[in-house]
Amino acid sequence: MKKLYTIDDFMIPFVSAIGYGYGETIAMLSGWSPIACLVACFALGIFLEELITKIIFSAPVQKKTINRVMVYAAAIIFFAVAHYISAKWMGKSMIEYLMEEYMYVIGLPILGFIVNTLLRRYRVRKVRELYGDGSKGYVFDLDKEDIDELSGQNKSVRGDYDDDLAIKTRTGIYIGEKQGTTLFYLGIPYAKPPVGELRWKAPQPLPSSEAVFEADNPGASPIQVEHKGTILKHHRQSEDCLTLNIFASTKKTEQKKSVLVLFNHGDFTYGGSIDPLLHGSEFTDEHTDVILVSFNYRLGIFGFIDFSEIPGGEAYLDAPNLGLLDQIAALEWIKENIAAFGGDPDRVTVMGFEAGAASICMLAAADRAKGLFNKAFVFYGSPNSAYFTPEMPRAVARELLKETQTTTMEELIQLKTEALKDAAQRLWKNMPAPMCDGKLIPNDVYRAYKEGVAAGIEFIIGIPKNERQIFRSVIGDRKYESLVSISLSDIQNELDESGKKTLQDYIDRQTSSMTEFEAKAMLVELWHSLNSYRTAENLSEGGCKVHLMYWDEKPLIEKLGSGSVNVAAVLLGNNDASQMYGYVMNTDISEVLQSFLYKFISGEELKLYHNEIVGVDELEWKAFPNELIVSDDKIICDIIEDKLTDIKDILDFIAK
Repeated sequence: MKKLYTIDDFMIPFVSAIGYGYGETIAMLSGWSPIACLVACFALGIFLEELITKIIFSAPVQKKTINRVMVYAAAIIFFAVAHYISAKWMGKSMIEYLMEEYMYVIGLPILGFIVNTLLRRYRVRKVRELYGDGSKGYVFDLDKEDIDELSGQNKSVRGDYDDDLAIKTRTGIYIGEKQGTTLFYLGIPYAKPPVGELRWKAPQPLPSSEAVFEADNPGASPIQVEHKGTILKHHRQSEDCLTLNIFASTKKTEQKKSVLVLFNHGDFTYGGSIDPLLHGSEFTDEHTDVILVSFNYRLGIFGFIDFSEIPGGEAYLDAPNLGLLDQIAALEWIKENIAAFGGDPDRVTVMGFEAGAASICMLAAADRAKGLFNKAFVFYGSPNSAYFTPEMPRAVARELLKETQTTTMEELIQLKTEALKDAAQRLWKNMPAPMCDGKLIPNDVYRAYKEGVAAGIEFIIGIPKNERQIFRSVIGDRKYESLVSISLSDIQNELDESGKKTLQDYIDRQTSSMTEFEAKAMLVELWHSLNSYRTAENLSEGGCKVHLMYWDEKPLIEKLGSGSVNVAAVLLGNNDASQMYGYVMNTDISEVLQSFLYKFISGEELKLYHNEIVGVDELEWKAFPNELIVSDDKIICDIIEDKLTDIKDILDFIAK
């Protein structure tokens, strides 16, 4: 995507050649030793090279063409005068030094390009050795020592501790760990453990405390459904999972730092903050005035179930949306305590993928989440998953009683965690998501968007081209086929006869180039993508500033797909984690998208001026209905609606 050479690269030697030439020549004429001449040559040359580089690539010069032309003209005149003086009075030609400089200008980028190409090929080869054609989905070659290390537990601290790593909050004093230029505070509880009598209860605030705790081990992951391709099946799991992790640069800043809060991907039944894709040190090392926070929330039957028809269930009315209440509790803890870590509680950006993105879309419409964040980056998620009927979580509750051979809430509360986890594993196909209960979440989130419920929140909404293969890679072919069938049935139930006919016509058209199952899977993905588009449309109509992103980068391995996991790695700079998921990150794309994310977090305009990232042209990310289209060889801003297959036909039914 970046240019190998730019005119700016060729202009810099005009000035730096003078420094190298004059430094060596004047030193020689002064009778200095050869070593001293060499030192003088490099000292003056490097100084002028750094100086002219800063001038040429500065914002005032790069933002206006006339300023660039004036600097170029000045550099050429400066060189011409220096050459005249050198040739007339020193008997040395600056042209020779200029040619030597151009050899470096041409040679070093080519060498760097070759090295990076070889390194990328090596990484690609290692990924292909691990995944082959990708037909087996995600496989994780994890070292047992690393797994054991991640499963450590924080303890109370008695006696002396490192004051430099201690952060005092209302709920306790936490002793983090320093690695390089990053401070880690891991496994900090943000609510009481939801165990025992608090199982299936709303999260309870922690009491004020002066106690001292370690914060160098991540908390346990939530109890979850385990699939062949889920990485957190290797990590310690517990109902006591309401913890968060904080990553911050050691570099101090004059003002409080912006805060980026990550909501993990998954389908509300699996996932967690310890996923390597959500590791925050790479991002905070690069963007030192941002603090990154990740956290866990309850999943599956522990976070989204309705016991209202079960004897004793009247005491558990919050159960259908416990996971969302956990998320709000985490954001409230951050609001109250993040200043102690150097963060600004009034500048919080939330970012989520898949279920995390859907969660953020729902919280944007929730009165209880007002003021907890002011910017949101959501990728492949919409509130549509909350539109299922209340019967679904009630049916899961009835099935849970059958699976566990219980009849009342009292009996369910007495069950061991493992018994419930085993039951959840068997019920995975019917697991509900959050629901529009009219209490926490409005009955019609899309209408609430139009009426301005999310006004004041700025959004980036991402849509992938090939997410379905990622989901298949997680859960496996057999489960994937079953879920496509269930999802298509749910979609059809939302439509009248005319809408159902439109969907069938779409499937029939696609079967000319693919199997019927592939056509159905593509339709399900398109439906989800269009609901993301619908979310953007309604938010924009309700007064929110919205930017769209369309991820069109081809997968390294076709059967693994390209979408949420790739975007998470690219945005956070987690190259090693991306390779675990069968992807080798394009560092140029990562640099551009990280710059946009940073500008979004910081409240700057989403614009790159020419050479703000050296070698990248001017780029403006315009607001909805424009979309930033990210592909393998370029990033452009364009209208996306006409690029999605049959959007005109299907969007009409979605919008009803």
